[in-house]
Amino acid sequence: MDFIFIEELRVQAWVGVYSREKVAPQTVELNLTFGVPDSAAEHDDLADTIDYAVVIERIRKELSERHFNLIETLGEFVVNLLFEEFGAPWVKIRIAKIGVMQGVRRVGVFIQRGRDGASLPPAAE
Repeated sequence: MDFIFIEELRVQAWVGVYSREKVAPQTVELNLTFGVPDSAAEHDDLADTIDYAVVIERIRKELSERHFNLIETLGEFVVNLLFEEFGAPWVKIRIAKIGVMQGVRRVGVFIQRGRDGASLPPAAE
């Protein structure tokens, strides 16, 4: 299986339980790796893979319109979006809020899932 990665994608998202987090969106940083069919490389055709530009735009759109209390829930939402809308068989995501506390660069979560609960293959880790 081949993988696409997207690193340091910064988006404005509504996430948090504290009052200061509910009055304005904040910057979150996403790092994604997701599986794609091997046929993409074999046929050299965008139709055989997942278009990362479309993934990025969908994530930006969804996170600008929804509020999540927990960054964990935001992460699960993105994982499920990749499974359900894009057909990714494997997803690994790291999401971080940037500068939300004094003296802390980032806080976040790391999630990795295979479709239907399967483990990620060693090559993806």
